[in-house]
Amino acid sequence: MTLDELDKRILQQLQHDAALTNHALAALVHASPPTCLRRVNRLIREGVIARQVAILAPEKVGAGLTAIVEITLDHQATEKQIEFEALVAQEGAVQQCYRVSPGPDFVLVIQVADMAAYHALAHRLFATQANVRNVRSFFSILRSKFETLVQLP
Repeated sequence: MTLDELDKRILQQLQHDAALTNHALAALVHASPPTCLRRVNRLIREGVIARQVAILAPEKVGAGLTAIVEITLDHQATEKQIEFEALVAQEGAVQQCYRVSPGPDFVLVIQVADMAAYHALAHRLFATQANVRNVRSFFSILRSKFETLVQLP
């Protein structure tokens, strides 16, 4: 799908505030409301806009510990990687899961209440899994930047 300048302006505004009304969005991107609505609907239909969410402040809702975790599997066959991805997909505290190369097989971003909650999650996801060879965890002491924006070319 090719994005024109109007699409890019719409996406830029929605990345900053997806709760804008169609009329407010249209005014910001210098388009008519019907044109703007058609464009947004097309961007959703085409999968460019994957979803619209509220971004919470973790420390305000009792999820103040962020862990970045490297996972190395014993067996890296595709089916074993898919099994591991399915396991972590079921865990709400796992915010992001990436297959990476080189180095570990996966990098996870995990958001939990505290170290006790992390320990319980690590036991469930890593210690009891026969295919997990190595776990290396890093704990955030300060989040100096967090952004969900995708830079548009």
